[in-house]
Amino acid sequence: MRFGSSPPLSLCAALLLTSLWPQAEEQGGTDHSAHTGESQQAGGIFDVRSFGATGNGKSLDVVAINSAIDAAGSAGGGTVRFPPGRYLSSSIRLRSNVGLYLEHGATIEAVDRTQAAYDAPEPNAWSAYQDFGHSHWRNSLIWGEDVGNVSIAGPGQIYGKGLSRGLEEGTYKDPPAGAGNKAISLKNCHNITLRDFSILHGGHFAILATGTDNLTIDNLRIDTNRDGMDIDCCHNVRISNCSVNSPWDDGICLKSSYGLGRVRATENVTIDNCYVTGGYIEGTLLDGTFQRAPAGYAGYTGRIKFGTESNGGFRNIAISNCVFEECGGLAIETVDGGVIEDITVNNIAMRNIVNSPVFIRLGNRARGPDKPLPGSIRRINISNIVVSGAHRQLGSILSGIPGWPIEQVRFSNMQILQEGGGTASDAAIRPPENETDYPEPNMFGTMPSYGFFIRHARKIDLRDIDVRTEKKDLRPAFVIEDVQGADVDHVLWTRLPGAPLILMRDVSGISIRLSPPVPDVRVEQAEEKQY
Repeated sequence: MRFGSSPPLSLCAALLLTSLWPQAEEQGGTDHSAHTGESQQAGGIFDVRSFGATGNGKSLDVVAINSAIDAAGSAGGGTVRFPPGRYLSSSIRLRSNVGLYLEHGATIEAVDRTQAAYDAPEPNAWSAYQDFGHSHWRNSLIWGEDVGNVSIAGPGQIYGKGLSRGLEEGTYKDPPAGAGNKAISLKNCHNITLRDFSILHGGHFAILATGTDNLTIDNLRIDTNRDGMDIDCCHNVRISNCSVNSPWDDGICLKSSYGLGRVRATENVTIDNCYVTGGYIEGTLLDGTFQRAPAGYAGYTGRIKFGTESNGGFRNIAISNCVFEECGGLAIETVDGGVIEDITVNNIAMRNIVNSPVFIRLGNRARGPDKPLPGSIRRINISNIVVSGAHRQLGSILSGIPGWPIEQVRFSNMQILQEGGGTASDAAIRPPENETDYPEPNMFGTMPSYGFFIRHARKIDLRDIDVRTEKKDLRPAFVIEDVQGADVDHVLWTRLPGAPLILMRDVSGISIRLSPPVPDVRVEQAEEKQY
């Protein structure tokens, strides 16, 4: 630490707790024989053992935990302390101005519904527009609704052992009665901080935050069996320094569903210094063994994604300094009428990408009241990207739908190494439109290009791009269809005999410069042209 600088907030909190705990002990704060909680707190510290929690991994501690939270709330606020131990629990209810602090060696463990029922999922008149998991919050291990100034912090762990993940043998199912299906869920909250702890086996969502503003998620380690974190209809969110292993679903996922019964964008979000993967056996990121998942273990999803729920759209999002490994690539999708605009993605390293390095999709699933019209995607900058080991079937894909083009997208300073191996018959493929399908990079099948497939778009820039294949590939590097206005500048690629480098259909205003062996050329209008 530099002299004169301020210590990190987490350190300040730790020092504060350390200074207070001896005082609490002197006042009886650690007298574990007392179960009333009266006079058991000092300086705003409420020890769950003073309220009857055992932490022995055998007894159910949910009543004691909620009693400690209620006491802190009734006192006007405070920190609920979890000393080392294993605390078995069902639904824990957050209150405003109350933080949970998990010490080293402290674990909150979700029990099976047969041991204790979780809070019932609340009714939601809008559940038809997204799946069960996005429509309910109270059936969770830890949940808060309409609360503010809340934190969960400390080096301990949340273990969702007894949670349902809603996915059995590849089939999506609603959880059974009495079950919990999320580790942490937040609805209509504000000023929330989640910092320094780990989540193992988080259920359908390790973290679901809906309509939650001023949200900070920092230095979490998540090793889970569905989504890592879903940020839905939230404003002013900071996600930093997190590691997520989610082999069966997305790692960090921005959404804008209709779960709140209204259209609300997810906006003003930064994601930086994060690691996402789907390539390890669950639990081995947390224990540090990093055991590679064998073939057939999972879908290796683990990516950063916008969507699929996209009624409200996404605005003003910045993603930087992130690492993708053994997982899907970056996905930016709107299919339910929302607008995506003003997005910047910078300094991303990707290795062994199982689908498209970059997938941008404007579709027309139209899941929302009155079947909303397609939305729009515009003003996106993607720069300083390095990719190796990308899947041979799929290059990067940017695809709108007829009459609804994607606009103003710039790709710059990218190095992409594909597996290659595409054939002449692959090059002849004309991908279907699939306007209403669920958006995934494999929705079109094998692509006719190994670098970029761009369709139904306007004002696209591709600058300073090096795209190559490990094996010989007879497909073009770029296929551009129904595009008005595109600049291809300083592109490095390798020509194979009999295979064009760029194929264009129904295009206008296409400029190619300084990209040998293709000559500098301006294509004003062409039904079909190749170089």
